[in-house]
Order: sequence, then structure tokens, then C-alpha cells
Amino acid sequence: MTRDLTRFWIGGEWVEPLSGERLDVEDPATEEIVARIALGSAEDVDRAVAAAHAAQPRWAATPVAERVAYLERLLEVTKRRLPELAEAITTEMGAPHDVALGEQAATAVGHLEGFLTALEGFPWEERLPNGETLWREPVGVAGLITPWNWPINQITLKVLPALATGCACVLKPSELTPLSAMLYAEFLAEAGLPGGVVNLVNGTGPVVGASLSGHAGIDMMSFTGSTRAGAEVSRAAAPSVKRVTLELGGKGPNLVFADCGDDLEARVRASVAEGMLNSGQSCDQPARMMVEAAVYEEVCRIAAAAAEETVVGDPRQPGDRIGPLAHGAQWDRVQGFIAGAQAEGARLIAGGAGRPEGLARGHYARPTILADVTPEMTIWREEVFGPVLTITPFEGEAEGLRLANDTEYGLAAYLQTGDRERALRVARSLRAGMVRVNGEAMGAGSPFGGMKRSGNGREGGRLGLEDFTEAKTLTLPPDWR
Repeated sequence: MTRDLTRFWIGGEWVEPLSGERLDVEDPATEEIVARIALGSAEDVDRAVAAAHAAQPRWAATPVAERVAYLERLLEVTKRRLPELAEAITTEMGAPHDVALGEQAATAVGHLEGFLTALEGFPWEERLPNGETLWREPVGVAGLITPWNWPINQITLKVLPALATGCACVLKPSELTPLSAMLYAEFLAEAGLPGGVVNLVNGTGPVVGASLSGHAGIDMMSFTGSTRAGAEVSRAAAPSVKRVTLELGGKGPNLVFADCGDDLEARVRASVAEGMLNSGQSCDQPARMMVEAAVYEEVCRIAAAAAEETVVGDPRQPGDRIGPLAHGAQWDRVQGFIAGAQAEGARLIAGGAGRPEGLARGHYARPTILADVTPEMTIWREEVFGPVLTITPFEGEAEGLRLANDTEYGLAAYLQTGDRERALRVARSLRAGMVRVNGEAMGAGSPFGGMKRSGNGREGGRLGLEDFTEAKTLTLPPDWR
């Protein structure tokens, strides 16, 4: 049955859209239509921004302790309804059951707990060394644009700090994954959020996204998506000189050193698993594995075996597996990258183009490893966003670093080594916002974000809160301080 989800959450209620345009939402595992949403117009955005402005003064004046109490109620609702959220994510973008519940939906809990911890010591007011006072206050009404690959992860990384710092907001989730966003609006309402503090308008980037970005009533834009789209958001926002924070693409290097020793196989297998997670649809994917020459062929063998052993199948079944790509256009894109890399001279050692055997329907792709990839190849430079990893040899630490930093992106970098001093030395030289050593996962509350064309600003924890605040300096006469 196709669900009718054609209303928008504006001013604390579900309202009929002003636009008559509609879009079908597909289950990527079955290619069946599961819902229909409305695509908003500039007029729908105007209405949502007006609702946010009406709510902004009262929400900004709400004491921090009351905002914390609200977030704590939201945490209770989220924990109780987490299985619903996971089911929505599986349906809309094909995340396997275990990933949807344990990693995708779970971020709604983890990030909220991280922000609550950060709020405990957040410096709303501090005395500067010169005796003056620094206050932090809400930046104002925020426009939030989120992607389809980690839908609730990115929604919570934007909505929660907006709420915590006293900002009303207008959210435009990806039109490809609206189910989890609309369900999360229910969570917000159930927790008692005042009407108009969070508003949701579905729609496309060129219409709703552009209207938000250029809107004179929006004080800040927070965008996650492609570098190309991020540049469009910045251009649209420029005339009003509003703040813009961007979390964009990546082409993560993964340096594998021969000094891993007996841990080499475990480190390579874990790297492949990380690269295949979420069917490779992660901006921080360790996409480019660079391997010290002494162990290059061994690593190729291990990586190929790990890819061939990766299970691809029905995301509604429990167990360790990857599901389909989120939509047909993404499947076509991935196939083009695989074929293009081979045409440019890459050596296919696992997977390849086409569907996995036995999966006639759904946007499933084969876990693929391409060896002997060089910086001149297209696949070295461009983000694939699929279950595809490349392998390249290097001689010595200096060359490895040069290759790792040979990218316009700078989001996440990975490092596999048995030498702690090398790990620290190399990590300092990697031009990336995050460096993960030997597969260690980042904890909730750590800042997420990148350098270069991977964007600006940070999400999560204290730095994620700071992005939604303005700094105000108070200078008083000396005898009043």
C-alpha cells in the first residue's frame, strides 16, 4: 500500500502544501512505490520561515535548563520508538535491519546524549582575560538541508544543536528519504516541542533548497551533501551574508603500513568492511586504500577475499550484510565508475559491474575491489558512493602521505600501523578533519567535519553547538565588572 505523506509540519501541525507537485518514494530493495510526498514551493518555504520567526523569540528566551528538559523527554521518546525509525530507514534507503537499528537509527540517541553532555559545560558566558564578558546567544532561524545516505544521523546533527542553542529552524530532508524525517517530526511533537520551533518542508534542492538558502528570513544555513550542491547553497546565501556551514564529500585515504605485522589481515578485512558499510554510501568511506609495497600483493589477496565474502541481500533479514544502493540513479553511477576504472587500466580483483547473482530486483551492486589504481584515473579523484574500493601501492612513509593528501577532499583519513609514534606523526600530516587509527570508531560528541572541499564547520558535541551561536562581547566600565 502506498502511504499518503503529502503534508508538511509547519507551526506545530501537519498542513496541506501550497504546491500541487507530488513525488513517489521507492523501496530500493524491491523497486516498489511505498509512499507519496508533496514537493514544496517557494511559498511553502515562506510559510515555514514565518512560523519559525514567530517561534524564535520565545524559544531563544527559554532557559537552558528548560531546553535540556525538553531534550531529555525527546531522548525518552526516541529510545522507545527507535525500531520504528529503523524500519523507516530500511524502507526508504535500503539499510539492512542490523545497520538501520544499530547504527543508522541509533545515531538519534547517541548524538542527543552527546549534545546533552556538551551542554553541561557549554560556556554561555565567560570572562575574557582582559576583564570583558563574552556571551553566546542563538544565531537565529536556521535552514537545514540533509542528505539521503544517513538520513536521521544528519537530521539530528542539525536539529538537535539548533534546539539546544535556542534556534528555531526549517528542515528540508532529502526527498528520496522523507519517511524517517517525518517520523522524527512526530517524536518532536510527542516530546512537547512548542509549535514553529522545528518546521519540515519536503522538496527538491533546486526549489526548496534554493528558496531556503536565499531566504532573507534565514540567519544560517547548515547543509550536508555533495560539494557541487554545497557550492550552490553558498552562492544562494551570499547576498544576505548569512552563515553557512557545509559537510560535503570525501575521498578518504586509508594508509596500510607493513608494520601491521600479524594484525595485517585483521586490519585489511576491517578496512574492507568499513568501506562496504551502508553499501559504501558514506562521505567518510575509506575509499582509497594505499598499501606499502612490501605487503601490496598480500593485501590485494586479503581485500579481494573479504569483498567476495561480503553478503549482499534483502535488508529486512537480520545478519551481517549490505543492502541495495539507495536509488536507481546511484546504481547507474556506480556501474559507470567500475567500467571507467577498468577502461583506464585498473585491475579488477573482486566484484565488478552488474547485479549480484540471484538478485533480479532492487538496486544491488557487487562489492568491488580495483587494484593498481593511479592518481591519473577518474576513480581516484571522484566520489563513487558505492561498495567500491581502490588499492594503490606506495614506497615509504613520505610517498604514502603524498598520495593520501592528493585529493581535493579532506574529510576522513584512516591509518593502519603497529607503530604508535608513526601513527601520531602521520596523523598530524594528513590533511583531513578526522583521522582514525586501526579501525577505532569515533565516539558521540566528537566533532565531525572536514577541510578543503569537504566543507567547513563541525557537527556534534561542543563545536556543533558553537556553530549555531553568535558571540557577543560586553564591555562595561571597570568599576561595574
